[in-house]
Amino acid sequence: MSVEEITTETVRPVARAVLGQRWTDLAFLHWPVDPARVAPLLPAGTVPDVLDGVTYAGLIGFRMERVGFLGGPGVPYLGTFCETNVRLYSVDDQGRRAVVFRSLEAERLVPVLVARASLRLPYMWARMRLTREGDTLAYVSRRRWPGPRTATTRIRIRVGEPIADPTPLDHFLTARWGLHTRAWGRTRHLANDHPRWPLHRAELLDLDDTLLAAAGLPGLGGSPASVLYSPGVPVTFGPTAAP
Repeated sequence: MSVEEITTETVRPVARAVLGQRWTDLAFLHWPVDPARVAPLLPAGTVPDVLDGVTYAGLIGFRMERVGFLGGPGVPYLGTFCETNVRLYSVDDQGRRAVVFRSLEAERLVPVLVARASLRLPYMWARMRLTREGDTLAYVSRRRWPGPRTATTRIRIRVGEPIADPTPLDHFLTARWGLHTRAWGRTRHLANDHPRWPLHRAELLDLDDTLLAAAGLPGLGGSPASVLYSPGVPVTFGPTAAP
């Protein structure tokens, strides 16, 4: 799959913003996985998306900022929080490439409850912290509810040089404009719109994680095949424009 195929296959812009936010200071850690292993973990009607016959599991830490509705300003306090998710990569029968979240740790309880109730997304309430010293960032999370409360992660990376020419793998792991989720009796595709990621190479300095295992992906805690950083992008969610 070429970069052009990855970044242009079925992407359509969001016609009307229902939800706006910004994702900042993202650490992308990824491990290759046999597609047959993760296929049972995906919603009905989707299959693992692959690059050169391999799919990937991701552990992504970042800060969500200024979550707001219908083009309005970000909600104070509740609209800014740390998040760390475990995700897989999917494609449906319409060719829509997306992510499937196995878990999403978040620092604010109210957004967790809303997302779990409305979209059946596996959000978890956690005690979290994101700190930065120079070019080094640390992401720490310990789950509070629901269990297991032993689900924790600690990631520390050093940010490297900007990537002027991303590889097909860099795009495969980050060029995603939607998610698949099983909610209210059927598999749904929720679209988002954002600029192409500004990416940096990154060095993994420290990783102590049990979130992958808690999400049904034990044995992936070794050195990741890809470590990337992005300062972030603005994001909108909503219905897509007509083709």
